[in-house]
Amino acid sequence: MSLRLGERAQSFKARLARGDFLLGIFQKTPHFHVTEVLSMAPLDLICLDAEHAPFNRETLDQCCAIARANDLPAVERIVSNTPAAILDCLDRGALGVVVPHVRSAAEAQSVAKACAYGEGGRGFAGSTRAAGYGSRGMPGHLAGTPNEVSVIAQIEDPEALLEIDAIAAVPGIDCLFIGRADLTVALGAATPKDPVVIEAVERIIDACLRAKRAVGMFVADLDEIPHWRERGASLFLLASDHALMMDGARGLRSRVGD
Repeated sequence: MSLRLGERAQSFKARLARGDFLLGIFQKTPHFHVTEVLSMAPLDLICLDAEHAPFNRETLDQCCAIARANDLPAVERIVSNTPAAILDCLDRGALGVVVPHVRSAAEAQSVAKACAYGEGGRGFAGSTRAAGYGSRGMPGHLAGTPNEVSVIAQIEDPEALLEIDAIAAVPGIDCLFIGRADLTVALGAATPKDPVVIEAVERIIDACLRAKRAVGMFVADLDEIPHWRERGASLFLLASDHALMMDGARGLRSRVGD
């Protein structure tokens, strides 16, 4: 197994920064077999959902190892925005961290600092998967990391909308990911298509465009994708492994009949 990143993984951060169309799904099942299967699909990335699925350190580690071995960019939605959770995610070799509930510029600054090496930032260990188990050396790992790790702040709270321009402008934040479902609930709306939710999404996108940050989002209605791509969103996480299994099972049932 090579410890070097493959072409698809190596180019992920650059593609995100360019605004390339990136399509991925959430992986909810905490087993590396699922990661292995998904690595053979025509996806640009997967997001290991440690926030809403029963992953632990061991299963996340296994899934990251398989993703890297199969040149599948894997980002991880962590359970909290603590430096410890961020360090754990990046040391095991995830190519990005999706940090939930970033509500202010101060929180975004703390996230960016925790993801980067330097005074008061990410703790250094040369023995991790991210560091090639010592094979990269300190200079190589320090130089390579900024070009490999993507920092994605999830915007899903009304408080964040009050500081959205400041959040988007924080150095070290690569992308804002719009948590439309949580925004819907927090704003007291009935559906993600409610005008108040759409207005919030538009505000977030506009802030990202002004700050030259990538925009990511979850979209339940695939027919909306052309519209949001035209508006400036480029990273789309659609459905999950669970949803794909359910859709496949329903499709079989409908084709076979009762």
